[in-house]
Amino acid sequence: MHYRHRIATLEDLPTVVAIYNSTIASREVTADTEPVTVESRLSWFHEHQPERRPLWIIERADDTSEQPEILGWISYSNFYGRPAYSGTAEVSIYIAEAWRGKGIGRYALTEAIAFAPQIKVHTLLGFIFGHNKPSLALFQRFGFDTWANFPRVANLDGIERDLIILGKRVA
Repeated sequence: MHYRHRIATLEDLPTVVAIYNSTIASREVTADTEPVTVESRLSWFHEHQPERRPLWIIERADDTSEQPEILGWISYSNFYGRPAYSGTAEVSIYIAEAWRGKGIGRYALTEAIAFAPQIKVHTLLGFIFGHNKPSLALFQRFGFDTWANFPRVANLDGIERDLIILGKRVA
């Protein structure tokens, strides 16, 4: 299976939110414990400027329909919000439930790493729960190393969870 990506539009936001919300119940991917709304994600969406911190939609490369199915999304987000950190970005990958385990994560991370220098990003970070073994393995396969371990900083349904920050210098 081959994939492609494009810049997200405001019309994509409901699907982006739906994919994000589909991960909440697992308590493995996000620290949100209740679904988010499209309205609550508007400012987040607008922070993702294509020339600095793009938000990409992933589709099947062979889908030529007028409205191709959105399989997932990739975003670059600012790290810590201070100018000295502008060369560092957090990369997030979210995949629609029916499309998980089909190579989209590998595609997404390959593209994110390759594109980072074009937006003046030299360091990529992944913020991943310590019990999210598939995501940790994906990032490690791409040469990301553990740069920080925050033990028991998240409380998900009464269970304390670790946050691992994986990092990679890409340029």
